[in-house]
Amino acid sequence: MSEPTTTDVLLDALQRAAAAHGIHEKEDLGGVFDVEWPKWYAEHMARSLAEAGYRLVGPRD
Repeated sequence: MSEPTTTDVLLDALQRAAAAHGIHEKEDLGGVFDVEWPKWYAEHMARSLAEAGYRLVGPRD
């Protein structure tokens, strides 16, 4: 089995965030649209990627 591509990793993280956010809106926000969804997604993705051993690094000099 080959290593996942960056696109594969990001797509998986986005799909997981979308599923989790749907639950968050329904259960935690009572079905109200979350206007802060980009921040919520970013935090969820950063946390889940870190838990999976990934880390973002700054640009190369």
